[in-house]
Amino acid sequence: MKRIFLLLTFMLSFLQVKADEGMWLLTMIKRLNGVDYKKEGLKLTPEEIYSVNNSSLKDAIVQFGGGCTAEIVSKEGLLFTNHHCGYGQIAALSTPEKDHLTNGFWAMKKSEEIPAKGLSVRFLVRMDDVSNRINSKLNNNMSAEDRKNIIDAEYKAIQNENSENGKYTVVVRDFYNGNEFYYFVYQDFKDVRLVGTPPNSLGKFGGDTDNWEWPRHTADFSVFRVYADANGNPAEYSPSNVPMKPKHALPISLKGYKPGDFAMILGYPGRTNRFLTSYGIEQMVTKDYPAWVEASKMAMDVMKKYMDKDQATKLHYASQYASVANYWKNRQGTIDAVEKNQTIAGKKDLENKFQVWALMPENQATYGSVLEDIKGNYHQFSDRNVERNYSSQLQRNAKYLMVAYQLGSLLKTYADQDDAGKAGMKTKVTDAIDRIYETFNPELEGEMLNSMVGLYQKRVNKDVGSPTLLYLDSKTLSNVAFQSIFANKQSATNFLNNPDRLKIDSDPLLKIANGFVEDQKLMGEKFAKIDDAFAKNSRIFLDGLRKSQPDKAFYPDANSTMRLTGGSIDTLPLRSDRNYHGISEKNNYYTDINGMVAKYKKGDEEFDLPQRFLDLVKKKDFGRYKDKKGFMPVNFLSNNDITGGNSGSPVLDAHGNLLGLAFDGNSEALSGDIIFDPKLQKTINVDVRMVLWIIEKYGKAGHLISEMTLVR
Repeated sequence: MKRIFLLLTFMLSFLQVKADEGMWLLTMIKRLNGVDYKKEGLKLTPEEIYSVNNSSLKDAIVQFGGGCTAEIVSKEGLLFTNHHCGYGQIAALSTPEKDHLTNGFWAMKKSEEIPAKGLSVRFLVRMDDVSNRINSKLNNNMSAEDRKNIIDAEYKAIQNENSENGKYTVVVRDFYNGNEFYYFVYQDFKDVRLVGTPPNSLGKFGGDTDNWEWPRHTADFSVFRVYADANGNPAEYSPSNVPMKPKHALPISLKGYKPGDFAMILGYPGRTNRFLTSYGIEQMVTKDYPAWVEASKMAMDVMKKYMDKDQATKLHYASQYASVANYWKNRQGTIDAVEKNQTIAGKKDLENKFQVWALMPENQATYGSVLEDIKGNYHQFSDRNVERNYSSQLQRNAKYLMVAYQLGSLLKTYADQDDAGKAGMKTKVTDAIDRIYETFNPELEGEMLNSMVGLYQKRVNKDVGSPTLLYLDSKTLSNVAFQSIFANKQSATNFLNNPDRLKIDSDPLLKIANGFVEDQKLMGEKFAKIDDAFAKNSRIFLDGLRKSQPDKAFYPDANSTMRLTGGSIDTLPLRSDRNYHGISEKNNYYTDINGMVAKYKKGDEEFDLPQRFLDLVKKKDFGRYKDKKGFMPVNFLSNNDITGGNSGSPVLDAHGNLLGLAFDGNSEALSGDIIFDPKLQKTINVDVRMVLWIIEKYGKAGHLISEMTLVR
């Protein structure tokens, strides 16, 4: 009965929805007011979008690999996501001899589909609000430790109540800075296989130059398939597994679109900070992000130096480089957008209005000083935040430290075993060594370690930095690594065959790694009370902000849970510094294949195109996939509100048919994780007709199209 009641509540409240801004949990739609999706063109009933008891749109949407979104497009478990979402898996499945990343890949039958090791997809089964349950046991006077213990106990109980003895994964998340709580029941499928991908020159056309920019011309998609056991349940990879039978698969529209047409996105946006104070934004754009930008640029330069020398290294580091480059440009773009759009000034205006409310006699005791307290918190941990940004990039990119720390613990345990114990562990340790060093370039990693530690020493305040790193000779640190047990696969294997506890205990690289980790732990303990105070102040501020504006519908920040965002196909004002290849102001909502060819530069790493692609375009053999106006579409714009994690999300029309895949935002609104700009913030999408044309005409994989339901 409870599930039925929740569904009815959702259905009754769905009629009042605000378009464009906001990434909404489906069970939160009852809070919205002012705009009716149905008046904007939506033809679906609420139950067709979200239902617990019947199939609905949510059953075709999956979290892909923990960091992207994908959608099921056939009754045989076929799914679409972005090329950049599958990039790491495609690179991992590539070798210089079979380079799927560079040349593309298409499985002509299911037996040719390649298992993507370690990849899983997550289906949402249901969600529910447990705010009253948890908040009834909390108050603002309890200590941070007591609060945490109560929340942790409730989380554990909720997980036990809903997991059905491990059948489901249950996740409980806080919202609105800890003011509300919801749980989510998921089913995880771990046998996912690569079915097809365009070559990198199509899937990543435009490279870093076009990243975050409009107009775009890229075929940013890849194709995978989800497998299950014979009973349709999740299972580890097995040759006997069969394609899963989803509850719902998205029909695919070939009808096209025009400005103003309804567009809706369901996906898993990763993180936003829309309720960040002006003090937080100032810290971010003047200190935190500049540190991130500088450190990531250094890491990119080191990787690029060695990737250009060797194809195997290029494949091994392709995913890491692409990810670092993406965030490098995003962080710098955010800094620029915040300054250009005067975001901090806008936040201060909001805070001034809040303060008037907070100083009213009935509010002052709880809310009167909270903004000043938050300002003080930032002053206290400003330098530590900068250290965290340099440290995070060091840990992410200087692999020698983390390899020594993680593998060192395992090798120590192995060395302490008797002969029988060593025999029992040897396969596990061997597998770990193989996995760690499979994509490891010692020369690259040696220079990366020197460079990143050197930058850390130069930029980090000594009061908050790691003593272990600050006083090392960074210029000779690579020599320490090269002489270590952890220098390369051979040296680690040699230790495995001749374990010596005294030798590993005295290993200089392991000492540095352990010291760095311990320093980070101690620094966390030093700032624990300040962090707890900041968390409390942030929670109280947002509680007060919502109460100060009782007529405003507040959506929660993104946190990798399924969200809905509504909007429409939209244009973006033309810019004088862009070449639009003939597109006018009126038509600046799509790009076509001629514009893509116009950007072509033979031999250019970012703008080269395969000859076969050029030949197909020259023949104009676009078949049923060309627009009714005669052009072959590539990308298009909508005004949906998305962020990282939405990559691969389906863009749906009013009937729930697939129009395309969201893959990017635009540089004019890179402050979008902090504040939504209704005039400038857009979503850049790859047209599904381009996807299907490449599959059928370029990849010659028309058998995949036959699995799908096409709507003309």
